[in-house]
Amino acid sequence: MRLRELFVLATLIGLPCLVLLSCESASSLLLHPDAAELNRRAPDVFDVRMATSKGEIVIEVHRDWSPHGADHFYNLVRAGYYDDTRFFRVIQGRWAQFGINGDPKISTMWRGRTIPDDPRVESNTRGTVAFAFAVPNGRTTQVFINLKDNSATHDAEFVPFGTIVRGVEAADALNAEYGESAGGGIRGGRQEPLFEQGNSYLQQKFPQLDRIVRARVVAKSADFREGRRSCRSALQAL
Repeated sequence: MRLRELFVLATLIGLPCLVLLSCESASSLLLHPDAAELNRRAPDVFDVRMATSKGEIVIEVHRDWSPHGADHFYNLVRAGYYDDTRFFRVIQGRWAQFGINGDPKISTMWRGRTIPDDPRVESNTRGTVAFAFAVPNGRTTQVFINLKDNSATHDAEFVPFGTIVRGVEAADALNAEYGESAGGGIRGGRQEPLFEQGNSYLQQKFPQLDRIVRARVVAKSADFREGRRSCRSALQAL
């Protein structure tokens, strides 16, 4: 299906604009992180709907909780960065981490694209979502879901930018059999195979990992018209 046909279809069924990029065009865009389309200001509040192998998870993102984090997540989701990515670090009842693209060209491109820190506004309570990082001002693409109230251990460092409003039971059910062995945290120093080999490595070594099938921004009604204009302009530029 051509991009213009996708646009017409999405308009007819009432989806927000940025679900429209094809896999090919999204991959191409992700190889150009300085593109204006990947550096837009996020709406004040928006949803991200993730179709996962365990069911749908909907994250409500609040820009006032973490402006840099919300903007970054917004643009990555819009471009399809999280599509077909694995929950590679799941510790049952504690957290679930994702955010390394399955294509090594793309994941390596974004690995060093850091964003500034934001002061923490909300605590790391159950269901909240935050970027993982190793050093100050080091947030890139990796995100974790708090599967329990981690405020006592996480509030000193991690800044939630959103919270699950539907599908927390799907997050709870993510496969935790591999624990830290499928990549672990950024600080553990065991993620190189994920960046060098991508999904092929994870499929071979850790085939039962759950995954995000696709993630899409679902704009609130007040943002729909502006989002549709933005999408039309992007399509015309392709």
